[in-house]
Amino acid sequence: MAISGSYPSPGGAWLVDDGVVLVVDDDAALRDGIASLFRSMDIQVRTFASAAEFLCFPIPDVPCCLVLDVRLRGASGLELQAMLAEVGCPVPVVFISGHADVAMSVMAMRAGATHFLTKPFRDQDLLDAVTEAIGRDVQRRACERRGRELKAAFETLTSREREVMARAAAGLMNKQIADDVGLSTVTVKIHRAQAMKKMGARTFADLVVMAHVLGLTNAAAQA
Repeated sequence: MAISGSYPSPGGAWLVDDGVVLVVDDDAALRDGIASLFRSMDIQVRTFASAAEFLCFPIPDVPCCLVLDVRLRGASGLELQAMLAEVGCPVPVVFISGHADVAMSVMAMRAGATHFLTKPFRDQDLLDAVTEAIGRDVQRRACERRGRELKAAFETLTSREREVMARAAAGLMNKQIADDVGLSTVTVKIHRAQAMKKMGARTFADLVVMAHVLGLTNAAAQA
């Protein structure tokens, strides 16, 4: 099962800014029609006739979304969605279906699908759904990237700077921190200033937000 990676389009590199649309539908005419729609918008697209075919290709490591028919030959769209979730692949899913099944749409949405469109649908409805789905993927990737950057910066702090940062972000005053860790108030202020500098925090409020993202405030509260 090829879940992550990158591969070029026939014309060259993936268009990262516009995102990549991956279409899985066993109806060749509809599949080609959807592909033509997105290509007319200069959005990169790759099509697959089945879940098995889709799983043989690496999902590009760029913002993307999956346009997925519910009913497919072989593994169904819902089964493919479950497979992706099981291996931790967070690609947003826009379901399309020729059968207006409320229970099925509820199941798909509860499993994390962003949209459920019933055929026939308007081109604009599909474009809007895919645009929103790719936007969510952009946000997810940005959050993950920011998290990695914060973790890397946090690793440059000394153990004392980490202690002070966590306690300060949890709401403790410098005097309280000094008593907790056995340091002078002046030394605590120095460690706090160094932590802010290394983390790239322009204000103390920035440092608090960073600590929350890193999960430090919960740890400090339990200490």
